[in-house]
Amino acid sequence: SSHKGSVVAQGNGAFASNRETDTVELAELGPLLEEKGKRVIANLTKAEEEQTCPVPQEEEEEVRVLTLLLQAHHAMEKMEEFVYKVWEGRWRVIPYDVLPGWLKDNDYLLHGHRPPMPSFRACFKSIFRIHTETGNIWTQLLGFKVVFGMFFLGAVLCLSFSWLFHTVYCHSEKVSRTCSKLDYSGITLLIMGSFVPWLYYSFYCSPQPRLIYLSIVCVLGISAIIGFATPTHRQTRAGVFLGLGLSGVVPTMHFTTAEGFVKATTVGQMGWFFLMVVMYITGAGLYASHQIFHILVVAAAFVHFYGVSNLQEFRYGLEGGIKDDGLLS
Repeated sequence: SSHKGSVVAQGNGAFASNRETDTVELAELGPLLEEKGKRVIANLTKAEEEQTCPVPQEEEEEVRVLTLLLQAHHAMEKMEEFVYKVWEGRWRVIPYDVLPGWLKDNDYLLHGHRPPMPSFRACFKSIFRIHTETGNIWTQLLGFKVVFGMFFLGAVLCLSFSWLFHTVYCHSEKVSRTCSKLDYSGITLLIMGSFVPWLYYSFYCSPQPRLIYLSIVCVLGISAIIGFATPTHRQTRAGVFLGLGLSGVVPTMHFTTAEGFVKATTVGQMGWFFLMVVMYITGAGLYASHQIFHILVVAAAFVHFYGVSNLQEFRYGLEGGIKDDGLLS
């Protein structure tokens, strides 16, 4: 047992000495490993900085370049807009001999021409300036827009008031009466609007009769609209429509007598006007069948538009102007 104990003691001593030796070696290698680790970390950090630092600088330079380009483009747009505004607001009329070849159309107009305008905005703004085209612009703008605008306005209001009335008339008594007045007023407006372009272009060269007939139609139409504000019978309303439609008999006879039946029915498009009147009268006679009345009103509007469009085309042609030997000669 004593021998076994001595062996164990020697083993423990050897193990302890080996452990102490390993500890000493680790203690000696520790600083070396630590220093080496620091060097590795430093090298990695330096490499990362060398790789990553140039990228943000390049991106920043690109952003700066793009920003400068955008600012320059924006400044150019502002400058161009400013130049256009100054140029559009301060252009002056020029004489005929200064115009470019493509603008020289009438050599009798020596002064007051617009310069070339490469801007639609400037062209449209020149409507309100005085130059050689001012009269041409406004006579056609007012003549066409107002004359046909009255017809289109009457047609739109008539059809709109009609479908509105037939849609909501069962809502309540008050709504029904209000929309009923609008419906009848719309029919009156359509009849008035139909007369305007026909009288305007039929008596295109006779302003005095044209003004008289247009005034009569407008007075009758407004009186009919005011009359619809009070309760009336259905037969009375139909009679008012019939009378207003027949108010065109006098100007029709005037036109036919002055120009002759052949010219009135061909050049004057009187045949289409007669067809429109027949449709209106038939619709008034079949007033109890309201659907047929509606169909005839819409058809009459299309027929009338076709007729006055042909009449307008003739008036704006070379042979449709003012003559000394008659309205349409």
